Amino acid sequence: MIHPFIYETASEALSIIKSNMRVFVHGGICTPNYLLHALAKESHRLGNVEIVSITLKGEIEIEKFQYKDSFHINSLFVSNPIRAAVAEGRADFIPVFLSDIPDLFKQNILELDVAIVQVSPPDKHGYCSLGLSVDIARAAVDNAKKIIALVNPNMPRTHGDGMIHTDRFAKMVLHEENLIEESYANKIGETEIIIGQNIANLIDDGSTLQMGIGTIPDAVLKFLTNHKNLGVHTEMLSDGIIQLVEDDIINNKCKAIHPNKSVTSFAIGSKKLYDYVNDNPSFAFLDIDYVNDPHVIRRNPKVIAINSAIEVDLTGQVCADSIGDMQYSGIGGQLDFMRGAALSNGGKPIIALNSRTNKGIPRIVPHLKEGAGVVTTRGHVHYVVTEYGVAFLFGKNLRQRAKSLIDISHPNDRDNLMKYCFDRFKIFIMD
Repeated sequence: MIHPFIYETASEALSIIKSNMRVFVHGGICTPNYLLHALAKESHRLGNVEIVSITLKGEIEIEKFQYKDSFHINSLFVSNPIRAAVAEGRADFIPVFLSDIPDLFKQNILELDVAIVQVSPPDKHGYCSLGLSVDIARAAVDNAKKIIALVNPNMPRTHGDGMIHTDRFAKMVLHEENLIEESYANKIGETEIIIGQNIANLIDDGSTLQMGIGTIPDAVLKFLTNHKNLGVHTEMLSDGIIQLVEDDIINNKCKAIHPNKSVTSFAIGSKKLYDYVNDNPSFAFLDIDYVNDPHVIRRNPKVIAINSAIEVDLTGQVCADSIGDMQYSGIGGQLDFMRGAALSNGGKPIIALNSRTNKGIPRIVPHLKEGAGVVTTRGHVHYVVTEYGVAFLFGKNLRQRAKSLIDISHPNDRDNLMKYCFDRFKIFIMD
């Protein structure tokens, strides 16, 4: 039921945005595409409006070339809709840890004039929910001078830090549309299954899980059906956790903080997942500066952090955000959880990747591509997993690391990697 609040048209709501303003745009599944399309129609009266956001979903109209003088996207995480704009110099990227982004708003390093968010309908007390993406949006609405709310009856009402009263909104627009869905279950191949099993073998009963999005995390979850008393403290949720929760494999009973609750900051998946977390008190959607704080993460036992990479070099440096000098994604929360897991009692920080791309390009390499960014340093890496096994790097010297990584590289890449090692270390690396 929609309660009788004052709703305005998109044009009326967007009228508070003026030239030279900085505007936060809600990201992930909460990307307010209806208002972004309407904002593009306002381009004739706007100039140099800076758009700040993390991952955006859907077709982002204001990214198109004809709007380059009206809008400038200054992204905190490069996602598919704006990747070309960043590559072509029509948009920019800010490298920053996900857990640090709220401080950019709080300290007015990125002072926000307006925040555009997509929310659930108000309850009888007048409170809406930031829904599936609390993450950095909590800090954005707390620090923006004005807030425009896109109220979507299909947005789940999630428990945690996402509650915001309608009194805080300068403008409200009511628009019902289906939420964007993403599923990786049907994309899991034989390689991902092997990697998933290799990782599952590293997970002990009573562990606390952090898993990103993609085929490998979903593959891992498929091999946890015989585990017991797992917990969840993760920056994001996907569909794979549902069955494990229903089977009492994930019950959060061993966690030191937020026992009996699955902690996350945002969710991306199918309508089944969105319906599952809707008004479900066993899920806590919390502010990203808390969820991704390594000092918070470490307090839970046996934290398993599973993160992906684009390349890993033979010393253990991890590139996860760029392909050479082409910006592909962002720093995100990888290092937040890698460090938190390393500090956790019995924790295991894991980098998982296929040994080669779909095009046969090696991903364990002598050195990272020129221009590539190091997201996780070689000092932070403990485990690297491919379909060929597990390399444990913590405490190993450079030669030992190289040998361990060569052992889990693609067999057809090993001779070249060994030759590089001989040229670098001046000695054959033996077992």
